[in-house]
Formats: sequence, C-alpha cells, structure tokens
Amino acid sequence: MEKKRVLIVTQEMEPYLILSEVSKVIGSYPQYVQEQGLEIRVLMPRFGSINERRHRLHEVVRLSGINIQVDDEDHPLMIKVASLPGARMQVYFLDNEDFFKRKAVFGDDSEPFFADNTERMIFFCKGVIETVRKFGWPPHIIHCHGWMTSLIPYYLKNNYKNDPVFQNTKVVYSVYENSFKGTLPNEFAQKAAGGVNFELFEKGDNTSLSLGGATFADAVIKASAIVPDVVQALLNQNGKPVLDYQEEDAVPAAYETFYQELLKD
Repeated sequence: MEKKRVLIVTQEMEPYLILSEVSKVIGSYPQYVQEQGLEIRVLMPRFGSINERRHRLHEVVRLSGINIQVDDEDHPLMIKVASLPGARMQVYFLDNEDFFKRKAVFGDDSEPFFADNTERMIFFCKGVIETVRKFGWPPHIIHCHGWMTSLIPYYLKNNYKNDPVFQNTKVVYSVYENSFKGTLPNEFAQKAAGGVNFELFEKGDNTSLSLGGATFADAVIKASAIVPDVVQALLNQNGKPVLDYQEEDAVPAAYETFYQELLKD
C-alpha cells in the first residue's frame, strides 16, 4: 500500500534555526508522524545563520537551477538537503544568495525588519511550490508553519489550482501568535501578484498574513494558545476542520490524528 505523503513547510526548525515557538512545534512531531506510517519531507529557507558544515547540508543538483520570478525579475533557486539527526527524514533548504546569504534572519540592529522581506517571502513561497513540482512527489498534505509560508495556500488555490501535482493535496495552515509588528515593506500586494480575494493579505501585517493563510487552507491548526481575534472569528464560522491548541507533549499524536482524518476525505 502506498504511503501517504506529507510536506511540512516552515520558516524555522530545530536544530537548524530556533527563533520562536514555530521551531519548537516543528521539532516535536515530524519523526513521530513518520513512525506512524506517513512519509514526511520538510522544506525551509537556508538562512545564512544555518551552519552548512555542522548540519551537513549539500546541494541537490538535479533540483537546483529553477528561476523564481519576483517583481518581474528572475532569481535562481538552489536546493540543499540534510538528514534530520536521529530520524530517517530529509530536510530540504531553499537558497538564494541575494535573499538568504546574510547572517541575520528577518532584521538586524541597523535594519530591524529588512526592506526586502516582501521579496524573500514571495521567493520562498513560489520556490516551495516549484520545488515540489520538480520532486515528482505529489504530496497528499502540505502543512505550512509561520507567516513566511502564508502565501502558499493562496497560490495553490489560485495560480496552481489546475496543476495535476496538487489535485489531491489538502493544505493545512498553522496559525501562531503574531511574531512581528508593522507591515511588510515594498508594495507587498503588487509584488505578490495577488488576484481574486487577495485583499485579505493586502495590509501585509502579521494578522493579515495569518488570516489569508487560514482562509485559503483546507484545514487550520491553532498552534499558539493565543491567535489574532479576526482569525479566531474566521475559524468559528467557516466550517473547515480546525485543531485547537495542543500542549507540547500532546502535539505529535494530535497532529498525526488530524492528518489521518484529512486523508480519509
């Protein structure tokens, strides 16, 4: 019997990058879920603070070489891979020198929130989808963690809605407590090339990104005890599957059960 495939997309993950509770959640459950019979792969950005030598990253030449268009410019995508320590699981890293070479992640002392975070987010979200298309590994579930992944549900339901790779894919979006203040700079909505119903994202703040991601996902997980009120109101009324917040020790079993219920449909 064919194993069901689950792609986890995240902006951070232990032991590679620890910024917030996102990394703690991601570090707690993928191995458990794989041990229950699902096939797991993970995709994340290769931020410059990730030590390639220590974590034994190496380039996947057959997957690299894609150009991702952001604001009418092509940016080369390089794919690297590592084996998650203590688990038989591959973690793939999306890299680009212009966007991810710097050591700071989303900002530094001289620039608290980088001016090109808009472009970096769009590059990553589009890069994830194009990488999956090149894998030859159609996922049954794509689970997105963190604000940097929030455009993926939108792109899959609009730009890629007729792509055969994703015809049987359920998209899960995890909502976390707001992790940045202010808004994405540089004409976010225009550069993201949003179409129908993109107004949910247009403010470019953390709450709007969470609201957009949750709206276009097929199912939602409350990954933080507190989520924005507008997102909670959406979850209360839209009727899609929702998993309430779980304490850390309950996450692995609860997430695996949630996946299995989605796979029954």
